[in-house]
Amino acid sequence: PRPDEAAYDMVASWLETEIDQVASASPNPGRNSAVHRLNSTEYTNAIRDLLVLDIDGDALLPGDETSDTGFDNNADILTITTSHLERYLSAARKITRLAIGLPPAAGFVRFENSVLLTQSDRQSEDLPLGSRGGIASRYNFPADGEYRFRVLLASNWQDYIRGMGRRHELDLRIDGELVRRFTVGGEAPPGAAATSFSPAELGSPEWEEYMFGADSHLDIPAPVKGGPHVVGVSFVRSMWEWEGVLQPQMVGELLSNDEMYHGDAQVLALEIEGPYDATIPEDTPSRQKIFSCYPTDASEEGACATRILSRLARLAYRRPVTDQEVRTLLAFFEDGRERGSSFDTGIQLALERLLVDPAFLLRVQEDPPDAVPGQPYRLSDIELATRLAFFLWSSIPDEPLLDAAERGELSDPAILDQQVRRMLADPRTEVLVSNFAAQWLHLRNLSDVKGEPAIFPSFDQDLVESFQQETELFIGSTIKEDRSVLELLGADYSFINERLARHYGIPGVYGSRFRRVTLPNMDERGGLLAHGSVLSLSSYPTRTSPVLRGKWLLEAIFGAPPPAPPPDVPDLPERGVEGEITSVRERLEQHRSNPVCNACHENIDPPGFALENYDAIGAFRLLDEAGRPVDAVGVMPNGMTVDGLPGLRSMLLDKPERFVNTLTERLLAYALGRQLDY
Repeated sequence: PRPDEAAYDMVASWLETEIDQVASASPNPGRNSAVHRLNSTEYTNAIRDLLVLDIDGDALLPGDETSDTGFDNNADILTITTSHLERYLSAARKITRLAIGLPPAAGFVRFENSVLLTQSDRQSEDLPLGSRGGIASRYNFPADGEYRFRVLLASNWQDYIRGMGRRHELDLRIDGELVRRFTVGGEAPPGAAATSFSPAELGSPEWEEYMFGADSHLDIPAPVKGGPHVVGVSFVRSMWEWEGVLQPQMVGELLSNDEMYHGDAQVLALEIEGPYDATIPEDTPSRQKIFSCYPTDASEEGACATRILSRLARLAYRRPVTDQEVRTLLAFFEDGRERGSSFDTGIQLALERLLVDPAFLLRVQEDPPDAVPGQPYRLSDIELATRLAFFLWSSIPDEPLLDAAERGELSDPAILDQQVRRMLADPRTEVLVSNFAAQWLHLRNLSDVKGEPAIFPSFDQDLVESFQQETELFIGSTIKEDRSVLELLGADYSFINERLARHYGIPGVYGSRFRRVTLPNMDERGGLLAHGSVLSLSSYPTRTSPVLRGKWLLEAIFGAPPPAPPPDVPDLPERGVEGEITSVRERLEQHRSNPVCNACHENIDPPGFALENYDAIGAFRLLDEAGRPVDAVGVMPNGMTVDGLPGLRSMLLDKPERFVNTLTERLLAYALGRQLDY
């Protein structure tokens, strides 16, 4: 017989008190690895904060592995290979030339939409109101010069461009300013008598040529100043919508004839070529950050270079720099100055050397000279500043934080509290959502979510992107507004737009803008557990999976990950014993009749059953696959019965320490960059 709850609480309280007394008398805070390489995200953010330059770190550097903690910033897995060294050298050259604005050879970049994106509404906050679809891309133009912009429209599997049966207006904008308005579709080919195709002409050679190349004129040169700009392509939204024959919405390449010819045109990709006739830009955010001074003649170059490199090296190395380190950088400056015959080329080569220095690429923890082996010691303020910055920003400390550390003020709890609150108010703290929360909740796997069109005709890429934005805004608001972490489970609000509101069955929400909405029915929605993001990423394209959902709950919420499955586990049958249509639950019960399988499933399945009221793409349902009422009751290993989302949420909130402990442990593992030990 199990003891009652009071007995459990008494034993747990006694154990905690005894352990805390020992820990207080003999503190053992654990130890981080002596060498901790920056991962791709940290490298990318460090370049952004050091040189005011946005780069694609994943494209420039080798990928990072994920540790048993579930995070890619674990020092033990961040090894250094020959490939890393080669890519660091290559990346440093590209980055510094781009930051300085040294004219490169003409290049090519392509930004592409998913074929599952329907583009039926405003696509981005960077695109104008009254627009539809398209793409908005942030791009750092490497120099002043002329660039070519090419827009490609989406086609079907036969390479027919879709939506050409009617007229569309397409805008190309840079930083919101209109560069050119194009017209596509709804026109007959040159020489035809009519202004549009007659039914008899459909399928003619002229029609074929038109349907293949209707976007061939979406190509334009334009002068652009070097530096970061937003290039937007979008359709002008019509005040009416073509309806056609009532039929299920199709996405991707398999479209009905009506939808293919008369439906909406879509942007597949935006291509940018250049620069041509390039010159060094006079003023970009990167040059403003780098050139804190600029010499007027050769006699001033040495002092100015020393000032520039000393300041940037202090930020890059995250500590005061030595005279020898500055002399090393100045030697590269002199070499680059001589080879390139300009002050700018000298600074570029010195910065290239700075970005491959181990002091930048590695976080090295050195014991103080007076440290006693095996005994804990207090971190220096410089080390604390670095840890804070990489925890809260996944980046290097800024100057106010470094200044406080060098003055020894971070040891003062009041100053430390002040600095942490300042850092949390900075937009860079959004990385706690995009990096920590995305890995903790497995949101990075959302890009793999697919819904079988025959079963879920409403599924498209717009829905997946809405799922991700809802969860990110929801978690971000909890941090920014300093709310209890328990609201992550029990909040009666979420952040949704019209697309998501329709999917969730919430009335009165219109437009593509996300906004905070009070949920009308807490039995159907409320907290992370009812977000379409976590429900869809823990399902299969064709059906729900109590096993995947139960495993996700045990890992991310309960903090009790199940063991790995034994080898040669048979797949869940697609139908019942004699081929009849049955629910997933009934097939799982058949699977669990094997005692070997049941040993794991008795822990994994019950919490997963509690979410069976949600289909594979997160929509609420009352009937299962077999057309019978959903059975969302799960019996937990301790004998507690949980009925649906309300029951699961109540079980977690009635004893909140389980979830709080799980979140705290994950947050600590992420902050320290290592697995926690007892």
